[in-house]
Amino acid sequence: MLAAIACACSDDINIRQDYEFTVTHLPVPKRLQVNEVAEIRCTLHREGEYDDTQYFLRYFQYDGKGELWMDGESPFLPNDTYRLKNRTFRLYFRSHSEDAHNIEVVFFDNLGKEYPLSFTFNNEQADGEKQTGEALNEE
Repeated sequence: MLAAIACACSDDINIRQDYEFTVTHLPVPKRLQVNEVAEIRCTLHREGEYDDTQYFLRYFQYDGKGELWMDGESPFLPNDTYRLKNRTFRLYFRSHSEDAHNIEVVFFDNLGKEYPLSFTFNNEQADGEKQTGEALNEE
């Protein structure tokens, strides 16, 4: 009986902390006019629960000019870290140019797990014609 009590008090209990996670989103528009805003509704899904896990995001815009922000917050700065306060949240992207926009949002936790999402928005003229950033060959 003494051996059973000694084993029960062992400090070698292994508590899993680093659960995988994903972020899903509802469909987003493919085309945005200058100053138009796209809403990106997201949900963070976790494989398991660990109370001390914190989730963050950072983003980088590869093409175009625009800004990304979350409900009620100031626009994010590229590559800065922002904490997710809820498992469901909304991101907003505003186009500031007629170029195509390519952004990558990387979600990560304080235990080293990452989940990237990429978004592409093309510009659309008011008359419905797609504006492209391709140069035309003139001969």
